Amino acid sequence: MLWEKYKSTMKITVNEKCSSAYRKSDHMIQVKNLKKNYVIAKKEKGLGGAIKSLVKSEKQTIEAVKDISFQIAKGEIVAFLGPNGAGKSTTVKMMSGILTPTSGKIFINGKEPYQNRKEVVKDLGVVFGQRTQLNWDLRLGESFELLRHVYQIDKETYEQNLQVMDNILGISEIIDIPVRQLSLGQRMRGDLVAAMLHSPSVLFLDEPTIGLDVDGKYAIRKFIKEINRVKGTTVILTTHDLGDVQELCKRLIIINHGTIIEDGPLEELVERIAPYKDLVVEFYDEEAVEHPKAQLHKQKGNVAKYRFQKADITAAQLIQEISEKKSIKDVAIEEVTIDDIIRIAYHRE
Repeated sequence: MLWEKYKSTMKITVNEKCSSAYRKSDHMIQVKNLKKNYVIAKKEKGLGGAIKSLVKSEKQTIEAVKDISFQIAKGEIVAFLGPNGAGKSTTVKMMSGILTPTSGKIFINGKEPYQNRKEVVKDLGVVFGQRTQLNWDLRLGESFELLRHVYQIDKETYEQNLQVMDNILGISEIIDIPVRQLSLGQRMRGDLVAAMLHSPSVLFLDEPTIGLDVDGKYAIRKFIKEINRVKGTTVILTTHDLGDVQELCKRLIIINHGTIIEDGPLEELVERIAPYKDLVVEFYDEEAVEHPKAQLHKQKGNVAKYRFQKADITAAQLIQEISEKKSIKDVAIEEVTIDDIIRIAYHRE
């Protein structure tokens, strides 16, 4: 019953000035031809270069984000990945209204965040890794009360939302502790509650599990799954912890050098980028056998690694045909990991 009351607090507002196409769209986030340039002073090396730049400085334009477009549907959990300096954080800051694009359009629930910042912020929850929105000098519960007044949440809705958060994260056990005395994992739980108190439709999470132990990561991932399942919250996750991606996300958007290099379901990316498996075979001696549908990828002593295309032959069939040629002591199948997929995607650009 409480879940249903909580779901009813989510209000979807649409900017009447937007086109009918945007009002009718099922996409919570729409990004069209987005660009962000920075103009910096170009300095020459050495003391002479520094003095010269004071007299006459040359300007250099850095393209942080280069004409990217994508859409995110309501209720999706999307991993937004990229190496440091790829343009990932710049894009997220533009989507959340912190930065203004050089050109292009962003619509969050039908509104442009940099033109309707106050309205859009009411529909956004944001957790930026090690940066907290909690008041360091107050008890955790007092920080929540302060945010209640900031977002103008009525008392009944606030208490219902807080109860829901307690059901998921067990927040009541730490609510009377001063924020400065909370552990990293406890503070992260507090930040997630703070981000969801006003029932946002979109939640931006930047490295939410960084520095946490196994129990802490489990609690955060459980929260994200539950809030998405129960409330239909759209989640954009930036992370370097690929365990988060595997646990939470069915879709990946990978950005590098300011451009999107991959965008699609995780399973499809795996099939397209690395459509192979590795079969590790331990023989009784150091003489390996060849197979027409498998490449002898590596060999060390009596252990041989065969790489085969999943579309050409199954692992069971390959094992059977190799064993018909030579006795096998042991076998193991190695799947391509998410780490491999991300690394290959970066280097394929």
